Amino acid sequence: MANRLKALTPLGHDAPETVTVGPLTITENTSFAMASLASRLGREGDVAKAAAAAGIPLPGPGMSATGATYGAIWLGAEQWMLDAAFATHEDIRAALLPLFGDAASITEQTDAWVRFDLTAPDLPALFERLCNLDTRALPEGGTTRTVIEHLGCYVVKRSATQISVIGPRSSAGSLHHALITGAKSAY
Repeated sequence: MANRLKALTPLGHDAPETVTVGPLTITENTSFAMASLASRLGREGDVAKAAAAAGIPLPGPGMSATGATYGAIWLGAEQWMLDAAFATHEDIRAALLPLFGDAASITEQTDAWVRFDLTAPDLPALFERLCNLDTRALPEGGTTRTVIEHLGCYVVKRSATQISVIGPRSSAGSLHHALITGAKSAY
């Protein structure tokens, strides 16, 4: 029997969706695989050494970083969300396990989250309407957790004109709607 399963984006389409409202572009980004990484108690040094040897950045509190292959978002003490290109790391957990061994707990996260990349010259105007986050004060590479439309989300400031919002995949439609509604109000 032929395989009839077909992957859909978090918004339920065949291809990622892009919406433009005034100067803002909201892009559903499905090009990254994601996994959480947590150091096991007493193994923090081993995790740091393994990450350095593999070229995986492990940023400090409130920051994100991008390496040659992997990117990382700080989630908490000795915890990060790692990402890599989906095309080469579809099974990101399997790629990370040999690097960290039993020094860390690694959990596949790709299908648990949706990522929207927002690009506009004045993003603070949008975020003032969406959540209690001053994106002007957030440094480039800064990341934080906030609530948008009653959903716990991570916000990553990639540059002055690009911010990523990472939210629960199960609420992708609601989050997308909130972003578009906020954009129509801001622009």
